[in-house]
Amino acid sequence: MSRNNALKSRAKKAHFSVADYLLTRLQQLGLDKVFQVPGDYVAEFMDALENFEGIDAIGDVNELGAGYAADGYARYKGIGAVSVQFGVGTFSVLNAIAGSYVERNPVVVISASPTTQNRITIQETGVLFHHSTGRLGADRNVFSNVTVAAEILSDAKKAPQQIDEALTQAITHRRPIYLEAWQDVWGMHCPEPQGELSPIKKPSQKASLEAMLQQALEKIKRARQPVVLVGVEIARFGLQEQVLELLRASGLPYATTTLGKTALDENDGLFIGTYAGAASNPDTNTYFNEADAILALGVIFTDDYLDVLEKQFADIINMNSQEARVGFDHFKNVHMAEFIETLCHKFEHSCDFPLMDVSLPLIPTMPALSPELLQQALGYKTFFEVLWAWLVEEELLATTNLILGESSSLYQAARLTGMPRDSFVGDAAWGSLGHETGCVTGTSMASDKRSLVVAGDGGFMMMCQALSTVSRNNLDAVVFVMSNGVYAIEQSFVDVCAFTPDGKFAPFDILPKWDYMGLAQAYNMPGYQVQNCEQLLEVLQGIQIQPQQAALVEVLIPEHDLAPALEDLVKSITGKSPADCK
Repeated sequence: MSRNNALKSRAKKAHFSVADYLLTRLQQLGLDKVFQVPGDYVAEFMDALENFEGIDAIGDVNELGAGYAADGYARYKGIGAVSVQFGVGTFSVLNAIAGSYVERNPVVVISASPTTQNRITIQETGVLFHHSTGRLGADRNVFSNVTVAAEILSDAKKAPQQIDEALTQAITHRRPIYLEAWQDVWGMHCPEPQGELSPIKKPSQKASLEAMLQQALEKIKRARQPVVLVGVEIARFGLQEQVLELLRASGLPYATTTLGKTALDENDGLFIGTYAGAASNPDTNTYFNEADAILALGVIFTDDYLDVLEKQFADIINMNSQEARVGFDHFKNVHMAEFIETLCHKFEHSCDFPLMDVSLPLIPTMPALSPELLQQALGYKTFFEVLWAWLVEEELLATTNLILGESSSLYQAARLTGMPRDSFVGDAAWGSLGHETGCVTGTSMASDKRSLVVAGDGGFMMMCQALSTVSRNNLDAVVFVMSNGVYAIEQSFVDVCAFTPDGKFAPFDILPKWDYMGLAQAYNMPGYQVQNCEQLLEVLQGIQIQPQQAALVEVLIPEHDLAPALEDLVKSITGKSPADCK
C-alpha cells in the first residue's frame, strides 16, 4: 500500500488519536520503525503503534540501547524515534539523546506521565506516583538541555500544533525533540494532519552574506595552500551535491572530519584523507598544518581539532549551522546552504578557478591480501589491513557500512581511504562507550548494506545486550570485539608507558575476563575467536558465505598493542609515546 493510500485508509478510522497524529507525521517524514521499551504510562501510545499500518515497533532490552538504535536509524533515514517509560526510561535514554543532539541526529523521544486524574490525586493526597521524582516536569526540564523542543502534551486540542512545531524544529535543526503526553492524552481524539511538514528556511541577510563571501574569496585567492574540510553537517542537511559542485568549480583539495567521514565519496582525485589532527595519516596532517586557508563546511570542531583552532584560527573560514566566520570576523544571518551555493557561483565565474596543478599529499595505500600480510602479528593496524584488503578483493565496499565507537579502533579506521559515500558511522564527537553496539540495530534496519561493527571490549561490555535485539530481528550485523582486556584509550592518556613490553596498567583500566563464545551462544548467533591474521581472514570468508546471519567475533589483541593513530594523537597531546618511556 502506498503512503498516500495508507493515509487515506487511516482517515476512515472511527477514532483518530493524538498518538495516531504523531505516527502519521513521522511516517510522512520517512520513518518506518519506532524503537521502544514498554511501560504502563506509555501504554496508550504503544497500543496505537501496534495497530498503526506502516510503522513497526522494535522492542529493545533497555532504554539506552533503544536510544542508540534510534540514533543509528536516524543517521540513514533522516529521523528516528524511541518510546520509553516516564522517569526510569527517559533518564536512562538521556545519554543516547545527548549524543544525537551533539552529532545532529533528529531523534523523537516519546513518553507519557501521570494522567489528568492522577494529578488531581497528587494535589489532594501528596502521593508519589511510581517512577516519579515528585516533580512532574523534571523529565521535560532535563531534556530541554539536549533537544531543540521539549513539549508536554496535556490537551488533545492543542497537541497537533505542539507536535507539528516540535517536529519542524527537529527537521530544521537536525536535532532531537522530546514529546511527553499525559498518559490519557495519547489516546484522545484529535483531527488528522493537514499537509506535510518541511524545514524552516530563512534567507541570509544579503549584505552580511556578500561581505562574508568577499572576505572568504579573497582569503582563498591569497592562499598558497588552501584546503576544504567537510564536516558531518553536510550530510545531515543534505548538502553533499552542492559541496561537490563547489569542489569541482574551485579545484580545491578536501578532507573530511572523523565524524563527517564518508559525507562524500572518498574515491575522488581531490580527496586527501580524513583529518583528525595528529591522528590523521601523517601527510594529511602535515598538509593541514601548512594550510593558510581552511574552508570548513559543516564542521563540528571538537577538541580533536584544538591544535588547528589554536594555531590557525585566523586562517579558518568556518560555515556551519551555528557560526559564520572568516578569521576573527563573524557574520550574522548567513546560512550554510546559501553560502555554499553562492560561493560555488563565484568560483564558476572567476578566472582564478578552478585551481590547476595543485600539489596534493600522498595518501597511503593499504596492502593487498598476501602471504606476507597474513604472517604478521595481529594487532590494531593489521586487523584493519586484513579487513580492508578482504573488502576490496571481494568487492564488498559498496555493500558494507563500518560502525565505530569511542575506542582505540576509531582513529585507526579513520585512516582508511577509498570508502563510498555514507558508509562510515563513528560516535566521534559525543564519544559514548558502547554506542556502536547499540547503534547497529538502527543502521541495519535503515540501510540495505551490511553493518560491520568494530567495538572495544570495554564499550562492548556496556552494551552487549543489544546483540539480543540484533538476533531477535534476524539482522546480518557482524560485531568484532577488540579483546585486549583493558580500557586502552583511557590508559593511553593516563600513562602511555603502560604500552611498553613491561608496562603496568592502572587497576581501574583492567577489564574482567568474558567468555565471548558463550555469550554468542546465549544470543543465538555464531561466535568466532581469532588470534592471528590467517584466522581473521578465514572468519571473514566464512561470514561472507552466510550473508544473512549475525555473528560475534572476538579479536584477541595483545594488551600492550597501541593503535598507531592513537599513539600519534597521544604524543601530540602529552608529548610522550611508548618509545619515550624508559
